[in-house]
Amino acid sequence: MTTETNAMSFMNSIRRRQPEVRAKIGVFGIGLATYWPQFEGLKERLEGYQAEVENHLRRFGSEIVSAGMVDSAAGALAAGDLFIRENVDLVVCYVATYATASQVVPAVQRVRRPVLVLNLQPVAQLDYESMTTGEWLANCCACCVPEISCAFARSSIPFNVVSGTLTNDPRAWGTIEEWVHAASVQRALNRSRIGFLGHTYPGMLDMNTDPTMVTAQLGVHIELLEMDDLQVRVDAVSNQQVQAKKAEILSIFDIAQPGADQISMPVTDEALNWSSQVACGLDALVDDFDLHGLTYYYRGLNGNALEQLGASLIVGNSLLTAGGVPCSGEGDLKNCIAMFIMDRLGAGGSFTEFYAMDFVDDFILMGHDGPGHVAISGRKPVLRGLGLFHGKRGYGLSVEFQVKNGPITIFGVTQTVDGRLKFLVAEGESIPGATFRIGNTNSRLKFGLGPAEFMDTWCAEGPTHHVALGIGHQRSRIEKLARLTGIECVRVG
Repeated sequence: MTTETNAMSFMNSIRRRQPEVRAKIGVFGIGLATYWPQFEGLKERLEGYQAEVENHLRRFGSEIVSAGMVDSAAGALAAGDLFIRENVDLVVCYVATYATASQVVPAVQRVRRPVLVLNLQPVAQLDYESMTTGEWLANCCACCVPEISCAFARSSIPFNVVSGTLTNDPRAWGTIEEWVHAASVQRALNRSRIGFLGHTYPGMLDMNTDPTMVTAQLGVHIELLEMDDLQVRVDAVSNQQVQAKKAEILSIFDIAQPGADQISMPVTDEALNWSSQVACGLDALVDDFDLHGLTYYYRGLNGNALEQLGASLIVGNSLLTAGGVPCSGEGDLKNCIAMFIMDRLGAGGSFTEFYAMDFVDDFILMGHDGPGHVAISGRKPVLRGLGLFHGKRGYGLSVEFQVKNGPITIFGVTQTVDGRLKFLVAEGESIPGATFRIGNTNSRLKFGLGPAEFMDTWCAEGPTHHVALGIGHQRSRIEKLARLTGIECVRVG
């Protein structure tokens, strides 16, 4: 069995804690009522094309709210009422044939949702010699798309056009699928609850943020938590629960022996039991407060009980992160949101920062002291005992892994001087090679720019020092999510 097969095996054993959220898509087709008595069967034919569009959208995992074929201003108003009642996330306007813009604007103006205009011609080429007017009208979707675009722009209605053919067009349908997935992520964000346990790491000014601002711009609810909320749940864990969680941990992680690092220490049975107990308490915290993510940090004092608790969160939070509840250390709320978005895109999203630049092999080493999204590791992750956590109080178990080789994306959420959130995204590749064995996640990442130029360009955008590291190239989907949410998005590299 290959290392990658082993990795897939342990990934499949990690239980997803959150159900998939499906976007609700409002769909309407457009045509001109004047045509129907003039060209027999035209309306029915176009309605058949619209049914094909709606079936495609369902296959992408969305819930469809169909207003049918809209062919008058009154019909457009009724479609808008339907979309408002159903609280859709995205409106799709399928341009079946020519229609006036007055039949389109009322369907979306009051809904206040972005619009995707589908300019999908049924055939790739018309038969010019034998063409009839009726046949042309069944294929003339491009005719009114500029008119609609002008009306939307002048009405301040956010929209995007996707042009292509109705069938056998991977580019067009791939783009539409990305819009649907982005709408699903937006819906999940709007309904998410992120726990804030403790406070930000003192002095990390880039991470300070206003929870109300986050709610205002993304709809995310921030639940402020005390360490006592966790402590009481850890205290209530039974021995049976501890042993079951310990068995789960041992099935997912390999155990590292003490290495060359002077702070490395053995993974003892006592440490495993304590980390398992804390992991059970974290599970209860997530369930009791209905959390979809968690950001946390607690400084501790002189080895007190809460210091011991705060130093033992990495293992449990790595399991939560891999199970769809992203956990961001050092109290970085914005990065927790970045991790949430990456996870809902199916990319993982691991808590990560810049470690070092390699000017010989032309890559950047990136990682963190946990937690990690162990489901995107290229091999079984490792538990390593640490006698201390650098820059923090306490000691305990930490997670070590390297994200699997292949295409990757780093995604950061930062904040501008005027209080607006801002997305930063860069695509690259995770390459094989040696990494640190110091109880941290760390990966060799290569971007389109060299290490120095990439760092200069990334930092020019005013990022936070954390990012969410995910697998696959996700820039296009993130840009679509940014468009849906009205957040600025900058591509680096």
